[in-house]
Amino acid sequence: MTSKYKNKRVIVDGITFDSKMESDYYNHLKQLQKQGLVSEFLLQKEYILLDGYNKEGKKIRPIKYKADFEVHFADGLIEVIDVKGFLTADFKLKKKLFEYRFPFVLKLVKFSKVDGGWIELEDYEKAVKERKKQKLAK
Repeated sequence: MTSKYKNKRVIVDGITFDSKMESDYYNHLKQLQKQGLVSEFLLQKEYILLDGYNKEGKKIRPIKYKADFEVHFADGLIEVIDVKGFLTADFKLKKKLFEYRFPFVLKLVKFSKVDGGWIELEDYEKAVKERKKQKLAK
């Protein structure tokens, strides 16, 4: 079965993930937990970005964001992680709302063999741009 963006759903430890990359990050977090770097992590935690309200007698539903992972590090730091292959316009807006409302760091990550493993999406895009620039300069 495929999910949005044509990713194949993957089951690991009885948990269904929307993509193989997301399940790989889950395994990465389990490894960090074994090493003592991560104390715990939560899957698919939901955050209310904008409360619901009533307008002219109509009930307007809240705007919600469901993160792939909420990671609690051993040093007390909490990060919210979303595993993405690319940035969507919908996510850009949700990220702004999230950052306004919550004190946690929200990171988008992806796996890149070229860049040495898990990397923030923004850093990945910069690295790709730099590699293209260097290739054109040759």
